[in-house]
Amino acid sequence: MTGPAPKPDLNRATDVWPLIHAERAALTADLADLTDEHWATPSLCTGLTVREVLAHLTAGANLNPVRWLAGVIRCRFDFDKQVAMRLAEQLGATPAETLDRFRRVATSTTKPPVPTVAMLGETIAHGEDIRRPLGIRRDYPIETVTRVAQYYQGSDLPVLTKKRSTGLRLAATDGPFTTGAGPLVSGTTLALTMAMAGRTAYCDELQGDGVAALRERCTAR
Repeated sequence: MTGPAPKPDLNRATDVWPLIHAERAALTADLADLTDEHWATPSLCTGLTVREVLAHLTAGANLNPVRWLAGVIRCRFDFDKQVAMRLAEQLGATPAETLDRFRRVATSTTKPPVPTVAMLGETIAHGEDIRRPLGIRRDYPIETVTRVAQYYQGSDLPVLTKKRSTGLRLAATDGPFTTGAGPLVSGTTLALTMAMAGRTAYCDELQGDGVAALRERCTAR
């Protein structure tokens, strides 16, 4: 008689990549029928359209550590400048080309020098940056978004997610994620994850005495 199958170790890249590939495929499907007007919609990333955010995701899936370092040196360690440069490389001449470029990297395992789970976080966070302004809703697997929430509360790479959650008690209402001590912030795992990523709009979906502090941290630069 055999017992239950062991759960995958989501700290291992081999366990995280299938989650990334599934999220890329879902985003590709969601964007298949956008109009030019939709593609020009401002995203939740300040100053970027949804099309530009997608090109940014494509750039990340094409950027290995050697190319990343070369770009950093070329941009004289101006990381924002390198992000803009790589985005422009992947934008393409038309929205259709932008989407096709992203589709072609859907199963890529290329990444900059960041943990693989950080790439999963980028895929979900930027996917929401695109979806929310367009009114598109994705029902994320709770295991996937919980994994990102767990990573975000313990790391400030590549964004200051741990710093935003420090001193607060975060508790998901739809899954097992809980962390920290202090004033309570509760809500869906996705809303907590996006708030840790600095997306103020998701604070409207949260409850508890710690929401005001988290919202202030989202707007701080």
